[in-house]
Amino acid sequence: MKFYKPKFWDKKNISFLSFLLLPVSFLIIALSFFKKLIAKNKKVSLPVICIGNIYIGGTGKTPLTLEIFNILKNLNKNPAFIRKKYQNHKDEVILQKQFGPVFENIKRIDAINDAVKKNVNVVILDDGFQDFSVNKNLSILCFNEKQWIGNGFVIPAGPLREKLTAMKRAQCVIINGKENIHIEKKILSINESIKIFYSKYIPLNIDSFRGKKIVAFAGIGNPDNFFDLLEDNKIEILKKINFPDHYNYSEDELQKLIMIAKEKNAILLTTEKDYLRIDENYKKNIKYLKIKTDINNKNQFVGEIKKII
Repeated sequence: MKFYKPKFWDKKNISFLSFLLLPVSFLIIALSFFKKLIAKNKKVSLPVICIGNIYIGGTGKTPLTLEIFNILKNLNKNPAFIRKKYQNHKDEVILQKQFGPVFENIKRIDAINDAVKKNVNVVILDDGFQDFSVNKNLSILCFNEKQWIGNGFVIPAGPLREKLTAMKRAQCVIINGKENIHIEKKILSINESIKIFYSKYIPLNIDSFRGKKIVAFAGIGNPDNFFDLLEDNKIEILKKINFPDHYNYSEDELQKLIMIAKEKNAILLTTEKDYLRIDENYKKNIKYLKIKTDINNKNQFVGEIKKII
């Protein structure tokens, strides 16, 4: 399914389309409230660290799960990733399996129970902040400083999965980007005890592309963040091409992308997640940017994790 994020979602000035869609948003809010009321919250025998978001997509959850996995390994823990099974999220599964075990199930609680049987002693719940059936010991919300909350409305009028008051259920927030006092004030006005941290992406192989001409493409939640990261590192991008999040590229599309790069005598560059969704026959013509998440005040952040393990 092709789904491009509507541009009006991120506009600070409220659009006419947002107003038209507000009744549907109110219905979504009501359904979420009802879902929370009827959910049976189940505790498990090991700590659950939930990495979630309120802004839908492109907030940096996946890189953060990898960083937290490494933190837990350094604390001599035996962690695993827990995911709800989706057919179009195989790229994230492959990426996480490079670090450690991944347990998937239609029901996240069943995936956690499978992990318990394999001597796992702490789990990283990738997404699931809106899954009220699983009891979490530590909930971490991810935001991107550039998009923040977009126009502030719940889907489909805006990009939010639920109202911002949901931050009351979280213990930590990680903002990817520059420090922003206005965002901090908004968060603390909702949950004064929440811990706020900042993170940034560290491109690990950026030197391979310096001084080169680049055609960049991405099918992630916020492709502009990928393009900005390249340009912030002085990479010359001749052409930027957007695709929907978790996009599965056809052979025709890959051939067209390769042709565009060839005509411009440029390197065809994408994200690691996109690269994992590309047919093996085309990977030799495409490069990817490898990144890691760097957390400011990391010792303090590790301290929050230590509290629950």
